[in-house]
Amino acid sequence: MSKVIVLTNQKGGVGKTTTASALVGGLKEKGFKVLAIDLDPQGNLGFSLDADIENCPTVYDLLKGSESIEKVIQHKNGVDILPSNILLSGAELEFNKTGREFLLKKGIAPIVKYYDYVVVDTPPALNILTVNAYTAGDILIIPMIPEILSLLGISQLRETIELVKNIYNPKIEIKGILLNKYDKRRILTKDVEEMAQMIAKELNSKVFKTKIRTSVAIAEAPAHGMSIFEYSPNSNSARDFRKFIDELIFEGVN
Repeated sequence: MSKVIVLTNQKGGVGKTTTASALVGGLKEKGFKVLAIDLDPQGNLGFSLDADIENCPTVYDLLKGSESIEKVIQHKNGVDILPSNILLSGAELEFNKTGREFLLKKGIAPIVKYYDYVVVDTPPALNILTVNAYTAGDILIIPMIPEILSLLGISQLRETIELVKNIYNPKIEIKGILLNKYDKRRILTKDVEEMAQMIAKELNSKVFKTKIRTSVAIAEAPAHGMSIFEYSPNSNSARDFRKFIDELIFEGVN
């Protein structure tokens, strides 16, 4: 049975897209069939996975109902992708009819059963796109970096998550907080990690044991349309993401 994994944090620059791309690449590496969904109007996940984000139907057309999911899906390097672009930025105003929270769930319903995992990248905002991701999702992963402002973004998620859980999707759960750009030598890192543990407890969740160290390769990989595992399989980040995926699967996501 397919599991829908949603990467979320309303703070930008915390590694949501990097984590989503790594999850897609790492799960594919393990032999799973994966669908990547880009719900960010910036289109970075699709770009990172070598999808065409300009001259083709996108997830915007799927949500709008003007294209079927079969027309929107792109097949690239062993994974399937629902790409996004700037057209999605008007979703908050354009998708205003009753039931708009279920557009994504209904859109992917015909094909979701054919995948082991669906990985959804969300925008750095708590808007209708984020709510659609939560409504369609099974688990939430909250990436963050060891900075105070990153923590503030997490604490503000709680109300939206609870709203979705109470009204639209009671089964969704927060699987954990993932620390990116981790450098244990920095004093601030330890302080922020302790605060993250406190916030995770308030969310009835946890901080993942695996931490993702920064590397040049993880910044370079998207420019080549490759996952970190294809671009630099022996980098620190690739090693860390493999451990994270093992931790995720071991904890019962599959």
